[in-house]
Amino acid sequence: MVSWDLIMGCGTSVATATQGKDEKTGRYAIKAAVLIQRWFRRYMARLEMRRRYTWNIFQSIEYAGEQDQLQLSSFFSFMLNNVTHLNGNGPDLISKLMDSASDPWLENENCYNLVTVPETYTGPRLSFPLSVSDMNALLGAFKEQQTLHARYVLQLLHETRKLLKQMPNIIHLSTTYTKEITICGDLHGQLDDLLLIFYKNGLPSAETPYVFNGDFVDRGKNSVEVMVLLFAYLLLYPDYMHLNRGNHEDHLMNLRYGFTKEVMQKYKIHGCEILQLFQDVFSLLPIATIIDGKILIVHGGISDQTDLDFLSILERHKIKSALRFPQTTVEQLSIGQSSRQVKRIRSTDSSRPSSSRSHNIQRTPHQRERRCRPNRQDSSASTSSSSSSSSCSSISLCSLKTPPCFRPHPPHPSSPSGSVFQLPFLDSLSAPSPPQHEQEWKQIVDILWSDPKTLKGCCPNTFRGGGCYFGPDVTRRLLLQHGLQLLIRSHECKQEGYELCHSGQVITIFSASNYYEEGSNRGAYIKVGRELMPRFYQYQVSRSTRKLTLTQRVRAAEGSAFRALKEKLFTHRSELILGFQEYDHNNTGTILVSEWAQVLETGLRLDLPWRTLRPHLVRLASGGRVDYQSCFEDMEPGVPQVEVTPNLADALFRYRKDIEIIFSIIDKDQSGLISIEEFRHTWHLFSAHLGIKIDNRAIDDLARSIDFNKDGSIDFNEFLEAFRVVHKLDNKDQPVNRIIGKE
Repeated sequence: MVSWDLIMGCGTSVATATQGKDEKTGRYAIKAAVLIQRWFRRYMARLEMRRRYTWNIFQSIEYAGEQDQLQLSSFFSFMLNNVTHLNGNGPDLISKLMDSASDPWLENENCYNLVTVPETYTGPRLSFPLSVSDMNALLGAFKEQQTLHARYVLQLLHETRKLLKQMPNIIHLSTTYTKEITICGDLHGQLDDLLLIFYKNGLPSAETPYVFNGDFVDRGKNSVEVMVLLFAYLLLYPDYMHLNRGNHEDHLMNLRYGFTKEVMQKYKIHGCEILQLFQDVFSLLPIATIIDGKILIVHGGISDQTDLDFLSILERHKIKSALRFPQTTVEQLSIGQSSRQVKRIRSTDSSRPSSSRSHNIQRTPHQRERRCRPNRQDSSASTSSSSSSSSCSSISLCSLKTPPCFRPHPPHPSSPSGSVFQLPFLDSLSAPSPPQHEQEWKQIVDILWSDPKTLKGCCPNTFRGGGCYFGPDVTRRLLLQHGLQLLIRSHECKQEGYELCHSGQVITIFSASNYYEEGSNRGAYIKVGRELMPRFYQYQVSRSTRKLTLTQRVRAAEGSAFRALKEKLFTHRSELILGFQEYDHNNTGTILVSEWAQVLETGLRLDLPWRTLRPHLVRLASGGRVDYQSCFEDMEPGVPQVEVTPNLADALFRYRKDIEIIFSIIDKDQSGLISIEEFRHTWHLFSAHLGIKIDNRAIDDLARSIDFNKDGSIDFNEFLEAFRVVHKLDNKDQPVNRIIGKE
């Protein structure tokens, strides 16, 4: 018994010791797991913060570019409509810049027959009316990066124009005859995204109808191919393929963001004719789609002035560009300081009777009798978001008494460039309601350019520069007024490809993946069935990011964003340094972090967390002060081939893209050459626009000095390349981000 007790006792002691050791080990394991979890959560939180401010950088720079384009377009529209003399040759030059008249040759419906297709052409040969075999040939050719011959592009555009002329402004669809309708957002010339959608969801057909919600072109390198496929499927299945117009279906937007250049590079002989046809076709695209009378689909959004009945009867083809403002006459314009005001204005628009139009086939007696509502002051303008509040109080292209529309951002008060032209709308000072043509224009602008916001009310979209911000109350009011349930829009890139807001009553859908940078965002599309419940499908076209970890993807996008931001800083260098020096009273080269952030906020007008971004942009000196010159250390200018004055050099760096656009308009054949006389007049015009003082002799000397072979022509592409901001650590073959203006 003793031996058994001893044995049993020994056994018990060993078990107890083991159990205690296991419990201790378990406690350590739990503590370790908690520590790892805390570390991981903090790491992911920091990663998410980096991802969000990277996104904010990309979006802020994108919208700043749109503001620049709106301001440039507004200036040319104003000059074309109102100015009768500028430096002896103003009207001729401005008319040339903004001429949108169609070539009489294109009015001939069979003009494409005059274009011969050589036997050496190996691409697809189309026969009209199109067939499924033609579509398969197109798809196969574009996958092999072949280009469709100009003859077929011209015929395709002619046929598309004839079809669109018969369509109403607002398309009404029904799920009664189909199981589901697929809705896609912005594509921006990204052919791979379109092909992936077709692969995942099916090719357009009676069983798979589509609605593509605008912004088919610009920024991507295959805008022509995207448009050819969409128009071809529209001709093949006009009842099952539907296209809404976006704000980039606009020839003035195409000048900055790449579509114009792409067409001219791919079609060097008939590029001008193709562009003019695209311009006509874009203006004929429907502006909205309604599914089962319950779901409204528009590209941008709405405003508190949006009237669907009025939109259904306006003559949409007259709005060739939403950037071309309605014609007004300014009788007296004081060109002085930044407080320039219009002293007296009057309208040149005359009222016109409404007439029946072939494409407005769904008009009702109620719609014909309905009148547009008079303008009213937006009571919520003072509650705009922080990103727009700084600009609302300044004189702009639209008074707050007009419906939300385009407003270029005002110059910084301390800017050496002085001021820009300020063009109040006619009705903002006198007429209680705008003329018919202007009202049509404003309705289109709000549909194409507006964005939703969380605050109530409707206020100018000063962050983007066009349209308005509309709140949840505006959404509810419009949906209730027209018996709708849901608003689907696009226009904004979203990280997951879609986003819900306004209590689920507004959905944003964006179909261009990797929009800012590889791995920056997913694309998505929506499918809606008879129950009208949207279902979302996400994807991401990627050849390299799949092999990268999340951290590597964030780091790559972050690096690209900071490169773009540093370039923005460099192009505003003179203005920023003046701002920094106002706080640097002792000329130490250092200022407080708060002062540095304030100068950037007021000088660049980008809604960014500058204190958070500070470690990536500038060094700290002793005492925690900012060495503000270090902002520009990673950048350097190109090497100019000619000497220019500092004032002129600053303008060249800062407004290089705008100048390139003007030169491109002048250079009709895209040869890269313009005459010295055109160069002079362009600079005189643009310096007046900028409000900067550049000596005429400096411009003349510059023009003569860059005519290297003395033949009276200037290679402006080579000239402007010398004024491109260069990243010191760049590799020559490193891709340049397309959002900052490099097509």
